[in-house]
Amino acid sequence: MGADLPDYAATASKGGWVLRIWVQPGAKRTQIVGMHGDYLKIRLQAPAVDNKANNALLVFIAGILGIKTSQVVMESGHASRQKNLLLNVEEEPDWKVFSVRA
Repeated sequence: MGADLPDYAATASKGGWVLRIWVQPGAKRTQIVGMHGDYLKIRLQAPAVDNKANNALLVFIAGILGIKTSQVVMESGHASRQKNLLLNVEEEPDWKVFSVRA
C-alpha cells in the first residue's frame, strides 16, 4: 500500500496520513466535487466565519472515513482555502471513499 496514493494524499512523517484539501465554504450543501490541482476540492455548507467551516470540514472527513473527529487534525490552512489535514490512523484509508458521487 502507499504506492498508489492519490495526488491529494501523502504519508505523514510521524505516522498517519496527510490530506490536501481545497475548501469552498458557504455552498448549498457539503460535498466532494473533485480535484483542484493537487487538492481534493470540498464544498462546505458552513460559512467561513468563527471557525465554522474548519470544524465542519473535520466532522465531514471523519464521517466519510468512519473515524473519530479527534483523529482528524488541521495542520495548516486555518485561514485559507488550502488546508492540510493529518489523519491519525494506523491503516491506510480507502481512498475510494473520496471519489465524486453523481
